[in-house]
Amino acid sequence: MDITPGTRASDAERNAIVAQLGTHLADGRLDLGEYDLRVAKVYATTTRDELAVVLSDLPALTKQQQAAPVERKPGTRFPVWQRIEAGSWLGVSVIVLVIWGLISLTAGELTYFWPMWVIGPWGAVLVFRVITGWEATPGTQTHLRQLQKQMKHLDPHAKPIDPHQP
Repeated sequence: MDITPGTRASDAERNAIVAQLGTHLADGRLDLGEYDLRVAKVYATTTRDELAVVLSDLPALTKQQQAAPVERKPGTRFPVWQRIEAGSWLGVSVIVLVIWGLISLTAGELTYFWPMWVIGPWGAVLVFRVITGWEATPGTQTHLRQLQKQMKHLDPHAKPIDPHQP
């Protein structure tokens, strides 16, 4: 391992620090606001020394506490929050279709297909978010921009973070 001061940090090292911060968040050592600030700082750092500062006031994790990198199973393309949203959309769609079907059945004819106003726009929004990546995966530029907006909301006088500047 290179111990030269000022050695540049890799993306894998940044992701390992973020995973450790996640463990500290789950253990209750950090609140969500401080976690977000530290994650933004991690992705803005360029050297290993700066990464060490982020964890300097937190206890070292044991090998058992350190989370192994999450490996995606082949075929699971969608993050868990998108699967939850899609499940909610599907459940509501079935409910409104059943209600429409019962109304049509009691009326003796097919009535106006009003479920399209529930199913269509909501489904379109979900598809748009999947295609465009509207919700950012941690470590991406979109995620960094979202964290910067949150930081600006917390501290309006804070300078924006430029990930390309050392």
